[in-house]
Amino acid sequence: MLLIKQKKNNNANVRRLLISINVLGSAGPIRFVVNEEELVAAVIDTALKSYAREGRLPVLGNDINGFDLYCPHVGSDALRPWEAIGTHGARNFMLCRKPTTSTSTPNVHAATGGENGTPPLSRRGSGSWKAWLNKSLNLKISSH
Repeated sequence: MLLIKQKKNNNANVRRLLISINVLGSAGPIRFVVNEEELVAAVIDTALKSYAREGRLPVLGNDINGFDLYCPHVGSDALRPWEAIGTHGARNFMLCRKPTTSTSTPNVHAATGGENGTPPLSRRGSGSWKAWLNKSLNLKISSH
C-alpha cells in the first residue's frame, strides 16, 4: 500500500502539457500531451508518429535526426534534442526538416562570379528560412 501512495505522489509532481506542433507545409497543428520533462528528441519522435498515423501530407518519414523543433520564445535557434520540452515554458512549436547541404565542388562559386570563392549575391531566395520562420511565428503570436 505504501508503494502505491509513493507512486501517486511522484506522478503528482510531474506537470503535463498540451503542446501544439505546426509542421511546415501541413494543413494544421498536431496536438498531444507530454510530460514537461520529456526530451525534445522524444517529442519529435511522437510528433512524427502521430503525423504518419493521421495520414497527413506531405509525408515526412520517421527519422528524428532529419528534423528540428523550434520555439518562438527561444528565437531562431532549434531546440537541443537532449533538453526538456518544458524548459522554456512554451506550448507552441514548429517542426521543420533540417536544411540539407549540397556536396558540390569547392570552387563552383568562383566560376559563377563570387569573389574569393564566396557565393554571388542573389536577389531571388536570398532570405533565409530562419527569417521566414521567425516572421511566421511572430505573426501567429501577435494574433492572440
